[in-house]
Amino acid sequence: MARHFQCSVCGKCCYGQLPLTCKDAFANVSRFPLCFLWTPLRQGSKDYAMVATLGTTIKLPDRKELAVLIVPTAYIPSSFPCPALSGDNLCSIHLNKPSRCKTMPFYPYREERYQSELLTPRQGWACDTTTEAPVVFQDNKIVFRDDFDHERRDLLEQVPVLRRYADYMLKYTHSLVSSLIIASSKAKAGHVITSLSSFLTATRNADAKHIAQQQLPILNNYVAKTAGDTQLNDFYKNYLNWSKEMAYLAQRSQ
Repeated sequence: MARHFQCSVCGKCCYGQLPLTCKDAFANVSRFPLCFLWTPLRQGSKDYAMVATLGTTIKLPDRKELAVLIVPTAYIPSSFPCPALSGDNLCSIHLNKPSRCKTMPFYPYREERYQSELLTPRQGWACDTTTEAPVVFQDNKIVFRDDFDHERRDLLEQVPVLRRYADYMLKYTHSLVSSLIIASSKAKAGHVITSLSSFLTATRNADAKHIAQQQLPILNNYVAKTAGDTQLNDFYKNYLNWSKEMAYLAQRSQ
């Protein structure tokens, strides 16, 4: 069955957290407050094979495994707009916006045959799915696929560095496995959050100091934005802790 879709420029999808490729994360390090979001899936989940391919797998004590996505993420409260969203609901960086924004509503972390499930707008979104909109999905295939394929290639390309990061974190953060097990047991996908600074340290990023200098004012800005709001306390605490880590990296000599 053919599925129709067209963006109506309502701006509703430009709020909250934004998954990124590593390329897009570092290209926007002076714009987005960044972290890494770990999302575990148990064996038997329909997206398990794709997650294992694009992420990593972790062996558990009971001889089972978790597949885990490790995603660079713009860590923004759901009530906050993307910092690139202009007052007229248009993207101020449209020509250079992240792949995730170009590929919407499709999601290359999922098998292509399941992509039609993503064409139902969320509550409050004004996406056009009438027959007046272009056909974007037919015969279990995405019709206009250049952006989807580009993002999928970037995701595959970054797998080695993310697995190196995972190995480091699993070795030195002893509570990580238990946290992922707990997250995997939640009815709705649970997450574990780690900092950008841990990634820079684990991968021995040669530009860590420069990246930290660009990221620090962004984190400080979001510290100020979330201070005093009890509903955003977790965001505030994370921004505050990460800003301290970035301040250290920003001052550290090479």
